[in-house]
Amino acid sequence: MTETGQRTPSRDVHGALVDAAERVLVRDGLAGLTVRAVAGEAGVAPMGVYNRFGSKDGLVAAVLVRGFDALAAGIGGDDGDPPEERLVGCGRRYRRFALGHPQHYEAMFGTAVSPAARAAATTAELAEHAGAAFGVLVTEVSRAMDAGVLRRDDPAETAQVVWSAVHGAVTLELAGVVQVGDPEATYERLLGTVVAGLS
Repeated sequence: MTETGQRTPSRDVHGALVDAAERVLVRDGLAGLTVRAVAGEAGVAPMGVYNRFGSKDGLVAAVLVRGFDALAAGIGGDDGDPPEERLVGCGRRYRRFALGHPQHYEAMFGTAVSPAARAAATTAELAEHAGAAFGVLVTEVSRAMDAGVLRRDDPAETAQVVWSAVHGAVTLELAGVVQVGDPEATYERLLGTVVAGLS
């Protein structure tokens, strides 16, 4: 309720609960992201979470949507940069997002999230938000192709190749199994190799 006694708008309640879920995720990890924990964090009864999201899976799905939105916002390039720098910068910012938000990254791409949780958000909604994040990379690839930095090909196919490379490197780093002393330098080499191989 607001100070005037009016009911809090539904979208605000939804957003506040997702905010609480993100705080629990960061603090306790995906295993700690329960309806009871989120309800306690938000200061509401557990039934309030169930009424809003239907289940824990629905709550996790809302966090996935929020994560993809943050990823899309975080990896975009600066309009003043040349196409190659924009593309390489996109890769750098992808790693920065993953290392800065490891719990979100695991929830978005790891195997710990149940298929039911992924399906709890309407397929169209989750696909739209995940697709928008991938679309940022597709746009950067298209710019690089237009500028002659990358050879002309299907932008989405090329973007998938780039994503597979950077995602693999970041996942290994997050798992703590990188076999070199300077993962950042190795990642930079990977970015250069990918661009050179696709040029």
